[in-house]
Amino acid sequence: MSAYGNEMEHQFSTPSHSTGGSSDNSDMGSNYIIDSGFYMTPLTAAIFIGALVTVGVLLITLLVSLTVMLQYCQNRSGGVVEIQKLSFDYDYCKALSMHLELNSLETDGIPSFCKDFAIQYIRHGQYERDLDSTLQLVNNYFCSAAKVDNRREIVLMDSDDLLFANHDYDDLLISSSCVDEAKRLKQNFLLKLYKKLRSCRWPVTLISRKSEVHRNATIQHLTSAGYNGWLHLIMRMDDKMQISHGEYFSQQQAALRNEGFHIVGVMSSYMDALSVPSVGTRIYKLPNPICFNINHQNLSKHKFR
Repeated sequence: MSAYGNEMEHQFSTPSHSTGGSSDNSDMGSNYIIDSGFYMTPLTAAIFIGALVTVGVLLITLLVSLTVMLQYCQNRSGGVVEIQKLSFDYDYCKALSMHLELNSLETDGIPSFCKDFAIQYIRHGQYERDLDSTLQLVNNYFCSAAKVDNRREIVLMDSDDLLFANHDYDDLLISSSCVDEAKRLKQNFLLKLYKKLRSCRWPVTLISRKSEVHRNATIQHLTSAGYNGWLHLIMRMDDKMQISHGEYFSQQQAALRNEGFHIVGVMSSYMDALSVPSVGTRIYKLPNPICFNINHQNLSKHKFR
């Protein structure tokens, strides 16, 4: 009975598997399908992740580099434009200052950016270097190449330079903190120049644009400033006050020559004293902040503070 029961159970269970296989084929089959994909070891995974991180870092670095390069190009382009503008302004101011000097015009109409160039001319030390170079030129000629033959050979100096009588200098730099420094440099230079000429035995004649009525005060100022031993001090008579500076200097030089003097050199920082043509006379244009001479290579460094 038991054997028969087992056989019947076996027969009964077999069809159930076959019928179940026909109705639930998909469910049964899914138990034997292996998911698609690939297998990697922990070391391989670490290398792969490290490579992804490296590529990301490189991309970020490239992006930062491109940003920096773009900013640099923009700044450089802006700097070139700024330098070009500074160069144009400098050229304009240089031409303007020369025009004012040649025509003895007032400086109160100079644009503010031109005054900035003049300030930088002093502040960057170029004014002092120009003064030193001029002193060396005078020394090389009057104390080496040329010799005094007699007291009829003279050097004509603009006394208004010595006493800062021409207010154009102040008008140009009136708002600048470097005015005192510029005056100190010029005062030291002129005193050295004068003493150099005297030590090399050259007679010096001083000429001023000021009226004769100021003679005593002018002599006192010259003496107190250290200018002693000059040969003549020429000042304007009343009948000469209405003529131009250039004509005045021309007449006075002609008068000196008529008296038998040979003017070996003329020295001034203003063109009206130097515009008289003369054979055998050396002209020395002394440095003046109004006629600045800034190196173009330094234009990009100028920050007008």
